[in-house]
Amino acid sequence: MKRSTLLILSITGVYSAILHSAAWSVSNFLMTGPKAYLTFSSSVAAGAHSGMEECKFQFGWERWNCPESALQLSTHNRLRSATRETSFVHAISSAGVMYTLTRNCSLGDFDSCGCDDSRNGRVGGRGWVWGGCSDNVEFGEKVSKLFVDALETGHDTRALINLHNNEVGRLAVKDTMKRACKCHGVSGSCSIQTCWLQLAEFREVGNLLKLKYDQAQKLEMDKRRLRAGNSAESRGATAETFHHIHATELVFLEDSPDYCTRNASLGHQGTEGRECLQSGRNLSQWEKRSCRRLCTECGLRVEERRAEVVASCNCKFHWCCTVRCEQCRTLVAKHFCTRRDPGAPNHSRQRSRAHRR
Repeated sequence: MKRSTLLILSITGVYSAILHSAAWSVSNFLMTGPKAYLTFSSSVAAGAHSGMEECKFQFGWERWNCPESALQLSTHNRLRSATRETSFVHAISSAGVMYTLTRNCSLGDFDSCGCDDSRNGRVGGRGWVWGGCSDNVEFGEKVSKLFVDALETGHDTRALINLHNNEVGRLAVKDTMKRACKCHGVSGSCSIQTCWLQLAEFREVGNLLKLKYDQAQKLEMDKRRLRAGNSAESRGATAETFHHIHATELVFLEDSPDYCTRNASLGHQGTEGRECLQSGRNLSQWEKRSCRRLCTECGLRVEERRAEVVASCNCKFHWCCTVRCEQCRTLVAKHFCTRRDPGAPNHSRQRSRAHRR
């Protein structure tokens, strides 16, 4: 216990400074709360960063593309948005923190953590038993809660939604874990297998949460009761609503704004100047439609620009043991959303009535 006590950060000054900051960053947003352990802080920051990088990947060709300002995981000050996009940010950040802590535990980075062998020796199924070194997700979950959930000090509806979505992210890490096995038996007969649980690739966690984002449930709250804030009436209304929500469902409270247009006060840059895709190998249908979604449906036109790309080519192996390449320059076409010429007809300005991305 002495070691743990020494690791507890004195956070009064930091906490006060962050509360008065207009924005949160990956490096400081998790360094608050009553139990911020210095031992885990670098892993937590790395996990938050990986969560936001995955967010950018998942929304790379959508109107809302997970800007840096999206990492606002608290209802402090003016940061009280509860949109569909906010729900994903909470989930993926919480998942990233839990995932990184779990992985670093398995790599032996923490003295206080090791493999999860709680099931070892039990029969898991026909022909296999639990054994080996399972990733310790219980540890990752516990420490993630200490850091991420500690940011949410309120008790109103928005705060409870944030905490719910944090938990959805952690459950996604658990739900995507995979069983790995090793065969045992005479001459490789694999008569019995020893199996353990390990983390899936984080991309699978991101894919699952993106699906949950598409299926997120809007909470319909009585506005009068919602305005009651942290009152008994508001808490009762919230508890009543959450009673019908599944633990693995993302939830949100407010409709998304129009991400086509720039809104500096909300931190939305709009889609003007964004790159989009029109052609290329292995593009999904969603990517192929990105120019329509980002440009024409937002009242912008698609502008083609030629860019020079330098890449290694004509590589040859030389004995022994080097590879020498030439530098080839090629012109590639890139497409961007730009404003229409004044006076040009605007026949294609269509705004989706569904949730805007």
